[in-house]
Amino acid sequence: MDVFDFGLRIRELREARHMSQETLGKKVGRSKPVISSYENNIKIPPLEVLIKMSSIFNVSLDYLAGTEKGEVFDCGGLTAGQIKLMNLLADEFRSKNKAQKGLTQSQQQILNLLLIEFFE
Repeated sequence: MDVFDFGLRIRELREARHMSQETLGKKVGRSKPVISSYENNIKIPPLEVLIKMSSIFNVSLDYLAGTEKGEVFDCGGLTAGQIKLMNLLADEFRSKNKAQKGLTQSQQQILNLLLIEFFE
């Protein structure tokens, strides 16, 4: 079993969003040195800080804890049709059919749905 590096996960999420330790600290109500101690695995954040971080980074608590491998997409405020479209897009990006030239039938369908969605 691999050892999970919680501090590295926080650092990667923070840096991917071009956020300083100080900025993250302000958002979660902690100082820059405390954020540094989280990232260096010296301290473990309390639950309320973890909840704030999961919201800021748009990931689940499971992702922060290392038990879930992917980030979570927040579908709040989207219609059922928009959620379906997002799932189609995600499936298409995950598909292995990247070598083909031009658009696949599935990609053409997604493009049509996107155009309909944006012109409604």
